[in-house]
Amino acid sequence: MLTYVKGLPPLNEDTGQDGPYALILAPSRELALQIDEETQKFASFCKCQTVAVVGGRSAETQAFQLRRGAEIVIGTPGRVKDCLEKAYTVLNQCNYVVLDEADRMIDMGFEEIVNFILDQIPTSNLKSNDEALILQQEMQAKAGHRLYRLTQMFSATMPPAVERLARKYLRQPSYISIGDPGAGKRAIEQRVEFVPEARKKQRLQDVLENATPPVMVFVNQKKSADALAKVLGKLGYSACSLHGGKAQENREAALSSFKEGSHDVLVATDVAGRGIDVEGVQLVVNFDMPKDIEAYTHRIGRTGRAGRKGLAISFLTEEDSGIFYDLKQLLVSTNNIVPLELAHHPAAKAKGGDKNLIKPIWFN
Repeated sequence: MLTYVKGLPPLNEDTGQDGPYALILAPSRELALQIDEETQKFASFCKCQTVAVVGGRSAETQAFQLRRGAEIVIGTPGRVKDCLEKAYTVLNQCNYVVLDEADRMIDMGFEEIVNFILDQIPTSNLKSNDEALILQQEMQAKAGHRLYRLTQMFSATMPPAVERLARKYLRQPSYISIGDPGAGKRAIEQRVEFVPEARKKQRLQDVLENATPPVMVFVNQKKSADALAKVLGKLGYSACSLHGGKAQENREAALSSFKEGSHDVLVATDVAGRGIDVEGVQLVVNFDMPKDIEAYTHRIGRTGRAGRKGLAISFLTEEDSGIFYDLKQLLVSTNNIVPLELAHHPAAKAKGGDKNLIKPIWFN
């Protein structure tokens, strides 16, 4: 993308009126800002400007930056749609589109918004299915000019909704699978423990006593993240929380302080479960188990990155029986130990578990 943008004339207030050359969409503010931060490291060498367009930040400031001319726009679907509807920018000359974490965007209900955004890009730069026409058009195109839009979709999974997007907006797409899909998970030692709800905090304290920071702890509810971070703080741990209910500036501050080492423990909801890259995370704890195996794999994927080893510890309760089957299969496929309680649990023997199981009695 940067190579493509580098070959085009720099935008100014006049030429920037037709919008950016490239657009990157990401499902969360944190991921969009992380992409923007990484892009800026290289953009300076290409003499191009980037603008992060996300909610929680001043729309007026973003509008000014867009109108001044930015070659690359990186944003979340909701805020990008707002900017298009309010005419802060257009996509008349956007010939390079990247959809990062496409499946996550669909899961979060952004399919209609993504469709709206892509429909704002002129259809004239969609490649025809007529090979003869394609050849003729390419011969007539100016040297060095990209005639057709290039659309890249990055997705951990390929659910029907993502396939719909691909069929609608991609012409003769190439499918690229990077690496062994299971290799990353095999680099992570996964331990699962049955822990009664009342004993989770004590068990977490035991785990943290022997842990090397930074550590990520996942919960399912916003209020739980704040409450658990407060409890850990009283126990002497430097902890902060991250969830979608926080103001954007507070979310950025929490993530930044965790990355910089000011806080040793980050207690987060799934807003931090995908895409967020924090160097050196050796331990992930699922204080609350997610409802599906996909969210689980993304959570534990915050450790064991870039070829490093990682450890993920998950606390199970009877309320998590819906994930038992998939969890057992994943542990087996990645050569991790399946505890006897899970291996022999009726819910682990059939997809979806059994809602009518008799709950076990816990002995402390």
